[in-house]
Amino acid sequence: MSKIGFIGLGVMGKPMALHLQQGGHTVFAHTRSGVPQDLLDAGMQSRDSAADVAREADVIVLMLPDTPDVARVLFGERGVAEGLSRGKTVIDMSSISPIETREFAARVEQLGAEYVDAPVSGGEVGAKAATLSIMCGGKQEVFDRVLPLLQLMGKNITLVGNVGDGQVAKVANQVIVALTIEAVGEALVLAAKAGADPARVRQALMGGFASSRILEVHGERMIKRTFDPGFRIELHQKDLNLALSTAKALGMALPNTASAQQLFSVCVAQGGGAWDHSGMVRALEHMASFQIGDKPKAAKA
Repeated sequence: MSKIGFIGLGVMGKPMALHLQQGGHTVFAHTRSGVPQDLLDAGMQSRDSAADVAREADVIVLMLPDTPDVARVLFGERGVAEGLSRGKTVIDMSSISPIETREFAARVEQLGAEYVDAPVSGGEVGAKAATLSIMCGGKQEVFDRVLPLLQLMGKNITLVGNVGDGQVAKVANQVIVALTIEAVGEALVLAAKAGADPARVRQALMGGFASSRILEVHGERMIKRTFDPGFRIELHQKDLNLALSTAKALGMALPNTASAQQLFSVCVAQGGGAWDHSGMVRALEHMASFQIGDKPKAAKA
């Protein structure tokens, strides 16, 4: 049994922390809005600051929205750094900048602690089911030591490489997801406006080379108009910003990623920042002057 600190109990973090608690570990938690009562009832212990969590825990897990949040929790007033000492390990499971991740790790290691970046994919469903894909960067021996904890939260767990490489993998994941959502959206809008039943088109495509998890799950969302998150557009925009800024730093272009980001921006302009990212289809529908589910007009001769 280990002493685990967990900071960030949002949609993803709350079930992840609960899995650690149910795995037999002592979990010390902190979040700005207060540790939910159901977690306290499950035996989790609340602490007043990130520093307090770090002092009591051997491993400190972060699950936060963005790079500035991680910087604040690690190095701000009463932050994790104040409670770190030799032998402790920080696992950052947030999705943040690969470049700044490496800087954070260097500062943590100067304090005698270890650092693993371990962003996740799988959304709220994966967090609740403990089936997240976890992409890790760090030293092999440190990864081996924390792997049993990660296995309580996920299934597909990979040490990609050195610190920061987990974040690189997550950025790549989000590029693929965004572009696949765009492709599925374009295909279903095209099919529907051409007069075909989009549900049956999706069913047909699921048996061929175009089949994908996104066609399966998000294609159904597009057809049924269920855009409650899920994974919010505003968070996916954050991830694509990381991809685009990293590409700029590397002197390369990501043209289709930029296009997907613009489609998300169309959704945000319509008040859709909190829609599930499958809601990108609404931007495509806007440009087509047609919504999946509408009756198509007769084609001109």
